[in-house]
Amino acid sequence: MPSEKELVEAIEKIEDDVTGFIAASLVDLESGMTLAVKIAQGDFDLTAASAYNSELVKQKLKIMKTLRLDGSIEDMLITLTTQIHLIKLVNPATFLYLAVDRKQSNLAIVRSAVTRHADALS
Repeated sequence: MPSEKELVEAIEKIEDDVTGFIAASLVDLESGMTLAVKIAQGDFDLTAASAYNSELVKQKLKIMKTLRLDGSIEDMLITLTTQIHLIKLVNPATFLYLAVDRKQSNLAIVRSAVTRHADALS
């Protein structure tokens, strides 16, 4: 596992590539605790968002198990009227949570930036 400094640097590279970056965190799936964070918008409660999104991912995994679906989660997308939220599983134990302003960015840019830098997070 990379150091916290290396994780933050990887998140900063995503921030540099995504116009409208609001916040991002690397999250421990089991506990919901943040391992690295970067916030560009001070009023965004990234700790709470990370913890709740951990629950969201765990519920989706339960649904997949119940339905006996093969494969694994690559990413999860939540589009709000003003924001795009992307959850990208980095490995089975951690995920990247990213929020961006929808007016300033688009899903293709967000996914491209995350894919380009995701390996540095595992």
